[in-house]
Amino acid sequence: MKKILPLALLLVSGWMWCQSGFTLKVSGEVSQPLEFTLSDLSKMPRKEASLKDKDGKTHIYTGVSVQDILAKAGVPAGKALHGENLAKYVLAKCTDGYQVLFSLAELDASIADKNVIIADTVDGKPLPESKGPLRIIAEGEKKPARSSYQLESLMIGHIKN
Repeated sequence: MKKILPLALLLVSGWMWCQSGFTLKVSGEVSQPLEFTLSDLSKMPRKEASLKDKDGKTHIYTGVSVQDILAKAGVPAGKALHGENLAKYVLAKCTDGYQVLFSLAELDASIADKNVIIADTVDGKPLPESKGPLRIIAEGEKKPARSSYQLESLMIGHIKN
């Protein structure tokens, strides 16, 4: 037991160090590229979103609205979201290479009522290490395919002819 305790403390402290060095990057066609630490995100206004797992059990995720994150980066929203700005998108990239796409219009509260958050907790607890530290949650979708684990960046792009 005495030999296991130091090893366990080392593993926990290593995991915490890795998480504390994490940043969510926001880049691409933004007026201000940003990097958010987990501490930065924890200080922003919080929202909840529900999502069913594979067994049909509903879980409550808590985090920051994607729209709030995009606003800090200067991404067009509201009245500015017209014309060519309607051809802009958010590409959410995860550490395992998984990527999902959202249009800016579907994320904007002046156009749609879609609740998409960057979650750091599920059912009041931090996300499991294998699924975190962040997960994008697209509430209300029939399939949770865009609710992706291990989110690392949001890249804003523009479809051009």
